[in-house]
Amino acid sequence: MIIIRYFFLAFLCLTLINCKTEDHKFPLDKRYWDTNDYNDVIIELRFGYKKDEKKPTFDNPEKRMIVQKLTDEQNFKIVLDDKELGIKHRSNIATEFFNQWKDMHQIYQQTDRKDKYLYDIEMLAVWQFGLDLQLDYFKLGNDDIKERSDDPNSPKVKSVINSNIGTLIENYTIYLDEINNEKAFSEEGKVKLGKGIDIYFSELIRIYPNANYSGIKRKAELMLKKSKNDNVKSSLIKLIKLINSTKNKDNT
Repeated sequence: MIIIRYFFLAFLCLTLINCKTEDHKFPLDKRYWDTNDYNDVIIELRFGYKKDEKKPTFDNPEKRMIVQKLTDEQNFKIVLDDKELGIKHRSNIATEFFNQWKDMHQIYQQTDRKDKYLYDIEMLAVWQFGLDLQLDYFKLGNDDIKERSDDPNSPKVKSVINSNIGTLIENYTIYLDEINNEKAFSEEGKVKLGKGIDIYFSELIRIYPNANYSGIKRKAELMLKKSKNDNVKSSLIKLIKLINSTKNKDNT
């Protein structure tokens, strides 16, 4: 009798442990997620799932809201766009979000035996969340530098700011590296990859029309030769034309 009771308790404990592992908790009742929420959610999505357990995806009606909240740009914009808050405070919050985003990249990177992305749409949504975030992150950082400087127009300050803009452009160029993995994407993923170029690179150039985009242009030209997808190639062609038109304006 004692032995039977022991095995029953052991089985019960094991069942509870397994249930706890699969009972994922997310703050879906909150309108906006702050950086503390992101920290908890990222840890859960990266380490709280079994190897063969599917993570939340956009095409899963029961789990869609999780990835929608994760990649909702309003989570950071509600703070970073609030002009009632100080620049330094917003810059610090932007830094926290940026650091969380770097960890977000690890959530949906898995590939299958055919080297296809298991979560290409979700991975690109995370990527594009970061592209938008970086526009605010670098701008607020530069605004904070200007505000704290005795002479915001000094050569030293301008050099630091230009260096930061250069880093932003380099970070954007990394997004184009995904075209090297074009075969890993679904057709829907390739469309989303191209849309990311159309939307976020255009916004980058609009905000910094006088920046040096030679690196992005060279990368886009190389990827144009390599890409086999019409949507991606169309986006690259538009990007190259936009950079050329910006350069022509500078020369007039």
